[in-house]
Amino acid sequence: MYKKKLILSAALASSLLVANPTVLAHGGSADYLPISQALSSSGASFELNKDKSELLIVSGDAKIRVPLGETRAFYNGDVIELSAPAKLHEGEVLVERNFAHDLFANRVSQNVAIGDKAHPLDPLTAEEITRAASAVKNSKHWTDTTRFTQIRLAEPSKDKVWEWAFGESHDFSRQAIFTVVDGRKVFEGTVDLGSESVISWEHIEGAHGMVTFDDFLAVQEIVSNSEAYKQALKKRGIDSVENVVATPLTVGYFGGDDGLEHELKLLKVVSYLDVGDGNYWAHPIENLVAVVDLEKQSILKIEDDGVIPVPMAPRPYDGRNQEKIADVKPLMVVQPEGSNVSMSGNTIQWQNWDFHLKLNSRVGPVISTLTYNDNGEKRKIMYEGSLGGMIVPYGDPDVGWYFKSYLDSGDYGMGNLTSPLEAGVDAPNNATLLPATLVDNGGEPFTIPNAVAVFERYAGPEFKHTEMLGSSPGNESRERRELVVRWVSTIGNYDYMFDWVFMANGNIRLTVGASGIEAVKAVKSRTVHDETAEEDTRYGTLIDHNIVGTTHQHIYNFRLDLDVDGARNSLREIDPVVAENTAGGPRKSVMITNERVVATEQEAVQKFDPSTVRLMTNPNKENRMGYPVGYQLIPFAGGTHPIAKGALFSEDEWLFKRVNFMDKQIWVTQYKPEERFPEGEYPNRAKTDTGLKTFVADNESIENVDTVLWMTTGATHVARAEEWPIMPTEYVHSMLKPWNFFDQTPTLNLPDRQKPEN
Repeated sequence: MYKKKLILSAALASSLLVANPTVLAHGGSADYLPISQALSSSGASFELNKDKSELLIVSGDAKIRVPLGETRAFYNGDVIELSAPAKLHEGEVLVERNFAHDLFANRVSQNVAIGDKAHPLDPLTAEEITRAASAVKNSKHWTDTTRFTQIRLAEPSKDKVWEWAFGESHDFSRQAIFTVVDGRKVFEGTVDLGSESVISWEHIEGAHGMVTFDDFLAVQEIVSNSEAYKQALKKRGIDSVENVVATPLTVGYFGGDDGLEHELKLLKVVSYLDVGDGNYWAHPIENLVAVVDLEKQSILKIEDDGVIPVPMAPRPYDGRNQEKIADVKPLMVVQPEGSNVSMSGNTIQWQNWDFHLKLNSRVGPVISTLTYNDNGEKRKIMYEGSLGGMIVPYGDPDVGWYFKSYLDSGDYGMGNLTSPLEAGVDAPNNATLLPATLVDNGGEPFTIPNAVAVFERYAGPEFKHTEMLGSSPGNESRERRELVVRWVSTIGNYDYMFDWVFMANGNIRLTVGASGIEAVKAVKSRTVHDETAEEDTRYGTLIDHNIVGTTHQHIYNFRLDLDVDGARNSLREIDPVVAENTAGGPRKSVMITNERVVATEQEAVQKFDPSTVRLMTNPNKENRMGYPVGYQLIPFAGGTHPIAKGALFSEDEWLFKRVNFMDKQIWVTQYKPEERFPEGEYPNRAKTDTGLKTFVADNESIENVDTVLWMTTGATHVARAEEWPIMPTEYVHSMLKPWNFFDQTPTLNLPDRQKPEN
């Protein structure tokens, strides 16, 4: 899938851009609390004057005087009315719970933090990567043929990180976890960064490691130097191997039915002809597959199922053949008063949201220690969320297609394949583009610019009502804003755009967009009226003369370690049903809801039925009406392709024995830090499922314990002509939505921009 040089990168650089200062806290009771607690999330500092009669509060450029015992404060000469006076009690300044809201709500820019604070989950810096790699290279285990596939932070315990996020002091030693491959062998280990020593080294028996950049280079050279392959090309009228683009692909596992020994380190190669139109994907060399032995650096065998002419018609997708380019006026997104987003270190704050962001070499962005400031109370939502894994299985049994079931993150490392973003095209002009640093196969740090975009956008009305009756007729409408964290990974022909979308009302939307070039198959038919068309289109759609887009699926699984108001959560289900009316009156039936708590891991495994409300709730916390606080789980919240409601394979397929997450949308497991990936740690050529199927095998209880939600979503891609020669971005959406988490509409405090400020 890869001709262009891969950019191996990841992990956010330790310093993010810092925006304007401040934070908003909201209303509450008249309770008093220490001023340090009231200002803890605002980024503001304070000091008491010498005679202890007045406070000075500094937030960025804002300086506010607060006389003790008075219900007024002063900001640049303006008077701020306080809900209650600040007071001194036993040497400590106490303020009313609404204090921060009173000070900052209408006086300074919203939600901006100060400084460059560190976080215990910060990714390894370039210097730490170099130290870790040097320790491994200087150890007795290193050989000249050893290559790195990852170096990442060894994360501290979840409990201590949460305690730190809520103000407790901890010392966090920094260690690095590494994975290396040497030939077909895979090794894991740990480096203590303080002593720069390898403290563990383990051979992972039977595992096949990730495909490396060295493997990509080797495949191209092996194919180019093979006389047998050149002869197969000549049969197809191709005399110059230099114009052939070899794309190395993982071979999967078929229990030996494909004639390949499991112990061998293999890749399969399908090729395309570069005719100079900028789109070699439009010119597949069909029915020709080279099986490459990476250890022997040679072709093991060539699979040739007969000549199909290479489609030669130019199909550029960059507009070079368009006679007239559309006249589109510029659309600029500007924020003349500055950004509402603040960044300090790897921590991001926006409105009431606060979270840590880094980039992982395998799964891309990782959102950690996600909290929501609810009227001054910092509440836990999620400890860690990320893509868990994904698979793109094809349905064609032909020689060049039957093995194509790409486990993109587990086989290739999607973070390693991060695609740089361009402002004004891949993200709006107001986006902050963040760099990322990862490690290459030689252990060297590599930084990629513009790896992640963070931006605020308009998203329609948050709420609206026009009242014609009563004492207050008129319109009440508020603007909805969203904060988007965007990342794109290019996996050969496909480009995947992942958006984490945070809304002021507590909603979280997970959006995946697929674009790029369809993987297409050369056929004899030009139109569906040709006599060969029925057979040629059995496994796909004719999207061009002599080109079929093969039917396949894009299936994504998100690992979401939800801690809804705390770590102990339960999965609840609510079913709206019809029942007989026994209460009297003319109605024959009524609508009621049946509720239940899901008891075990295996009971939780299920396909998504949108008529059932599924909640991750905290039975130990209630809202003011007495309901357990929770978040609703919605794997399918809209999309532009048919949903992948399950895997389109029979149960006796080998793929089912290896990858179970693709067939069910809801999985809940007890939290175990080592259970990271739904397809297992080493899915390349794996014989069995070492991921979610293994995780739920012991069928542990998931009632009122620390759990992890694994939410699967995706699309079945039936090709169409409008997606050729390049596919307009097609989306699938998932959502997490507060359900009795709040006591009321959480966005009542949004400003009314139609009314003048007081």
